[in-house]
Amino acid sequence: MRLCVFIEPQQGAAHADQLLVALRAEECGFDGFFRSDHYLTMGSRSGLPGPTDSWVTLGALAVQTSRIRLGTLVSSATFRHPGVLAISVAQVDAMSGGRVDLGLGAGWFEGEHRAYGIPFPPMRERFDRLAEQLEIITGLWSATDPFTFRGGYYDVYDSPGLPKPVQSPYPPVIIGGKGKRRTAELAARFADEYNVAFASPETVRECFAAVAAACGRVDRDGAGRAPLVLSVALTVCCGQTDAEVRRRMEAAGTSMEWLRGAGLVGTPGEVADQIRAYAELGVSRMFLQVLDLADLDHLDLIAAEVAPALGP
Repeated sequence: MRLCVFIEPQQGAAHADQLLVALRAEECGFDGFFRSDHYLTMGSRSGLPGPTDSWVTLGALAVQTSRIRLGTLVSSATFRHPGVLAISVAQVDAMSGGRVDLGLGAGWFEGEHRAYGIPFPPMRERFDRLAEQLEIITGLWSATDPFTFRGGYYDVYDSPGLPKPVQSPYPPVIIGGKGKRRTAELAARFADEYNVAFASPETVRECFAAVAAACGRVDRDGAGRAPLVLSVALTVCCGQTDAEVRRRMEAAGTSMEWLRGAGLVGTPGEVADQIRAYAELGVSRMFLQVLDLADLDHLDLIAAEVAPALGP
């Protein structure tokens, strides 16, 4: 099981805060450092000092780290033109020496779009735009000749498709969500990894079954594509004692009820057991959402006592 640290910096984090978490995650041996792509805080938090752009942040971290994988879970297709996003991600991939994953989704948080003047079309259009963006981004990265695409929302003419990413054929694409139709179809067609966030093992099993059926419908195997990596993202609150677990829950602003339904909670042994339940469903990478970025001891504990209990 590959364990990644996953943060929500829109809740209140400067670049310096994120750098400390990324460096500690790398030092502890985590597989990856991933961040959300949001421009507005959620819930009652102030969000101070304010949001940070995900790909600006990851560009800096690309040269401030040396081993850990970096990426978004997930970028919103409403935030960027696909041609520009393809350039940005390819550049960060080169800056990192080929350590980038692109998580891309349709976007869902209407409030942040209103707050920053970003158009927020209806859901069907957002998914249609996402499908075109995936066609364009992967097409630009793969093209050996000038690339042209005519779509309902985006047109690309005779693009040189530069720069190319370091990774071949291009950085892994992550598509996440619980949707049984459009999300599953897009994951089957374009993704290297399919992620389900904040869900019980029962819900994850249903989502994995839906995406497996979609892979069959598009004949992913016949097209020579590698099997999808299956992953989950879950909030984690781990502690040596009940008091330590409660302290971390309060600092994170979460509850035992939430964590028991769609998270990981308890002592290192209990958290390891909960992770194994997802591993039995085929999960090979887990994104551990940590919400208190000042609590670096939390990462130390997970690395020292949870990760070894999961085996190689």
